[in-house]
Amino acid sequence: MKFVDPKTDIAFKKIFGNDAHKSILIEFLNEMLELDYPIESVDILNAYQPPSFEGLRNTSLDVKAKDSSGREFIVEMQVAKEAWFLQRAMFYSSKAYSQQLTIGENYYRLKPVIFLGILNFDIFECCPHYFSRHVITNTKTNQHELKDLEWNFVELKKFNKTEHELETIAEKWIYFIKHATSLDHIPENANTQALKLAYNIAEQHKWSADELAIYDAQEMELHRRQNVIETARMEALEQGRAEGLELGKQEGIEQGIEQGKIEVAKKLLASMNDTQIADVTGLSVQTVTQLRNH
Repeated sequence: MKFVDPKTDIAFKKIFGNDAHKSILIEFLNEMLELDYPIESVDILNAYQPPSFEGLRNTSLDVKAKDSSGREFIVEMQVAKEAWFLQRAMFYSSKAYSQQLTIGENYYRLKPVIFLGILNFDIFECCPHYFSRHVITNTKTNQHELKDLEWNFVELKKFNKTEHELETIAEKWIYFIKHATSLDHIPENANTQALKLAYNIAEQHKWSADELAIYDAQEMELHRRQNVIETARMEALEQGRAEGLELGKQEGIEQGIEQGKIEVAKKLLASMNDTQIADVTGLSVQTVTQLRNH
């Protein structure tokens, strides 16, 4: 038994954005989010459609849905680390909130928008927890009175539980997303109908030839992007060491190496974002941002 990787675009949409199997999205959201009342039914606003090669570059990794009360949910799978991801998440949510009304409609018609991001990288460096919920609170009283917008994040790299350590249904869903591609069986503790269905949909031999072709193309593109970043990182580090040692002869080794990193960062400003440059050079994001603004 072999499973596709749920983190790829086509697999994520086919599993969680499938109009024919809404129970998967309903259970996933109910288990992952701290909702005031559970979701009973959903309309998937961008339901899964098998993509074409022509549309490969424009595929979207998010699932958008609305429940029977009007609450909107944005579920996004983000594999590659992206600068300003948090700002984009807030922008998408606030845009979805504002677009609920047309000119002349009353504000009481507005319904909550809830964002859930599943990230294949760390974004909150100081937080050890793999799941975090972010809401708007009063700084004096800590009361949660502005309730219509919230952001939830799962950082997969911080989730280290083994199959036998899984306790909650939420943990079993996270384990599925992170590890399905390395499994050769459906875990015994995948004991809900929705979870079993998700594993069945992810089973490769049930996919059409066209779907598998798109899946393979998306995997290859993902590996290509990761390889480009890793190659840039290695080349930049090697160049930085060489320039640092040369400058070190005149200014001292440590100072020279630091200056070498700065010189490499300057050369990468046109082709990479601040977070990627920071990862490549070892400089802080703040330092890279300052270089860009000068």
